[in-house]
Amino acid sequence: MTVNAPLCFRGKKILAPMVRVGTLPMRLLALDYGADIVYCEELIDIKMLQCKRVINEVLETVDFVAPNERVVFRTCERERQRVVFQMGSADAERALAVAKLVESDVAGIDINMGCPKEYSTKASMGAALLSDPDKIESILTTLVKGICKPVTCKIRILPSVEDTVNLVKRIEKTGIAAIAVHGRKSLVLSFFCLLERKKEERPQHPVHCDVIKAISEAVSIPVIANGGSHDFIKEYADFETFQEATAASSVMIARAAMWNPSIFRKEGFCPLKDVMQDYIKYAVRYDNHYTNTKYCLCQMLREQLETTQGKKLHAAQSTQEICEVFEMGDFYEETTAIFEAKKMSLETKTQDEDDQIEDPDVIKMAVRFDKREYPPQITPKMYLLEWCRKEKHPQPVYETVQRPLDRLFCSVVTVAEQKYRSTLWDKSKKLAEQAAAIVCLRTLGVPEGKLCEGENHLINKRKRQDQERLINRDHGEDLAEPSHKKANFIEETSDMNVPKM
Repeated sequence: MTVNAPLCFRGKKILAPMVRVGTLPMRLLALDYGADIVYCEELIDIKMLQCKRVINEVLETVDFVAPNERVVFRTCERERQRVVFQMGSADAERALAVAKLVESDVAGIDINMGCPKEYSTKASMGAALLSDPDKIESILTTLVKGICKPVTCKIRILPSVEDTVNLVKRIEKTGIAAIAVHGRKSLVLSFFCLLERKKEERPQHPVHCDVIKAISEAVSIPVIANGGSHDFIKEYADFETFQEATAASSVMIARAAMWNPSIFRKEGFCPLKDVMQDYIKYAVRYDNHYTNTKYCLCQMLREQLETTQGKKLHAAQSTQEICEVFEMGDFYEETTAIFEAKKMSLETKTQDEDDQIEDPDVIKMAVRFDKREYPPQITPKMYLLEWCRKEKHPQPVYETVQRPLDRLFCSVVTVAEQKYRSTLWDKSKKLAEQAAAIVCLRTLGVPEGKLCEGENHLINKRKRQDQERLINRDHGEDLAEPSHKKANFIEETSDMNVPKM
């Protein structure tokens, strides 16, 4: 395994974490133009813990996918040594769990302690952490001790310089690698001015370079100055001006990069048209959701949103339509065609590998479960369970796996020490298990409950049980749960613990 040098935070020009902006296309574009380090947008710990890590072989990315199949975080090898994962958290153990989940795919971990948005502060995250130094210390210490990658945090300044410096000194003792300081005041209550509620300073307020400088001079770890887009940084040369004014080790920018990420370019700005086309290429290449792509492009257009092109962009409802607005329709079609061909090739390869390693003792058929062919609430799994009970066999055992390439499922059912499966992969675990049950039933020559099979004994059985239940309820008796309810319960609980192939 290759051991890479830890991320250095001195003398760097950094893309700041920005909600909805700091996704993969923008991060890669910033790196192309000269950024040294890029931060992803803030991602909440609880949401990340619901994700599963998936290798996307088509896009050549690592995806962290939510239960609803939405990609919460996507990264790639190009940025692995320079992307810092920023999370929102108010709990040390949750923060550590997320850090361990993503540690191998990123260069560092950052805790957001500066976000003033209500969704963050209401959950005691973001700027709300600044009023709880004990919790800050707990989270950062836990991370520093628990992972191998460098840990950083990003704060806003407190109402007084003294309070801010004291807090930063305490943060330094946790062992973090660097601290980013946004030079505007936070909507938090200072410990020494609890009766005075400070208004959150917005971008139009001047950045407090003097406070950042006081912090830089008070600690030995690298200080990353942030918040200079409005007053200082209009072009590449201004990075140095802002760094000198704050005595910081590095400079981090947000809005100036959002408007035109080529601000990181030593040679000067690229034409905005070229920048937007470069951004779109990454958005298509990495299958970025069109709403996110459109949002970032609108931030770049700014005052040009009322032009003909701006109005067309605002009306676009797909990535393809966005490409057409910027005369990139051919690029979209060529790129998507390449991906489709690659996906088909990988699927064929995967299927060949599956066939080669297949257990020869498994009985296979190419079948799918179509619920339209069965009465309501009657399934092959229920029929198989009934047959096993009748024949005094143990209940069926289902083993289901998910293929990372396309996230499809395949299930093997074991009945009387014989295994059965369908050779067709399904879009859900339940469908895959039903297909496996069908293979078993057809091999055994047992009815599977299809409508075309005529009278359905399970339906009649359920009707009798329901009638008995009603009679017993009328007499105040509590009938034991009917067998079809138990069968349904077995189906539901079998959805747990799905391993990947």
